[in-house]
Amino acid sequence: MALGREPRPPRLVILRALGIGDLLTAVPALRALARAFPGHERVLAAPAALRPLVELVSAGEEPAVHSMIDARALEPLPRSARGAEIAVNLHGRGPESHRVVRAARPGRALWFENPEVAESRGAPRWHAGEHEVARWCRMLSESGVPCRPHELELELVDVTPSGATVIHPGAGSAARRWLPFRFAAVARAEAERGHPVLITGASEDIGRARSIALHAGLPEASVVAGRTDLGALARIIAGAGRVVCGDTGVGHLATAFGIPSVVLFGPTSPAEWGPPAGRPRHRVLWAGETGDPHGGRPDPGLLAIQVADVVRALAELPAREADPAPA
Repeated sequence: MALGREPRPPRLVILRALGIGDLLTAVPALRALARAFPGHERVLAAPAALRPLVELVSAGEEPAVHSMIDARALEPLPRSARGAEIAVNLHGRGPESHRVVRAARPGRALWFENPEVAESRGAPRWHAGEHEVARWCRMLSESGVPCRPHELELELVDVTPSGATVIHPGAGSAARRWLPFRFAAVARAEAERGHPVLITGASEDIGRARSIALHAGLPEASVVAGRTDLGALARIIAGAGRVVCGDTGVGHLATAFGIPSVVLFGPTSPAEWGPPAGRPRHRVLWAGETGDPHGGRPDPGLLAIQVADVVRALAELPAREADPAPA
């Protein structure tokens, strides 16, 4: 070893190569790992598009992670992720994700037990129906890493509150997309109450967003779908007065920033993916039915939610910052 060169700290690689909501529900686990392994170089394997949110999670004197590796779901990790002292599988219960972790040859792994992966024998057990935040905190706690499930908050500085009602009609699958004409009725009701309305979404949501604005009688400027990257979307949500959306990442952004929200659930139970209990700024609407979250048409349970239900829930929301964050 060359004289005067500092030894490289041990590395901890964390696999969470999923989407926005998946990252945000893992924030307490990421912070727990930072506290438990302060001397490690902490590397998150996740899609590079999530970097603006990862930077928020890692803000402060002691970042949750130090760097990112661009990773895709269940694809082999790049060579730079190999040989870490510790690897943490926050991706799933295996066996596929376990094999991705194992192929990176870490010194040891933190993961759920899976009978198809012998090395995981004796690890914490997977519990079906567990809330996504609690699931990963429990896995870490049972692995000797104390975790605080309430640590979901993120902070964006220099955000001017807009007071706008943000409507996000998109979702990862058709099964979780409420009908556009219903969103239009909600948008019209919010505008009539004097709230400015913004309609967000990805590029594939532009047509849906424009249709909503047209039928709600809103100006074209209300449509920002397809015009924002993730960082800009986060700033819109952080400045909003209230948010209404389906079971998608924007709902988790509202939770992270403490913005009052109404979240519509259909094929998936909010007990697994909804705002955690004890957060009165958020309202969940669910008909009590479950189905295929990847289905090709809106779930019947989602369609059971009526426009009047959403309008009423929005009217009942507390004002922005009226409620304290959970202790």
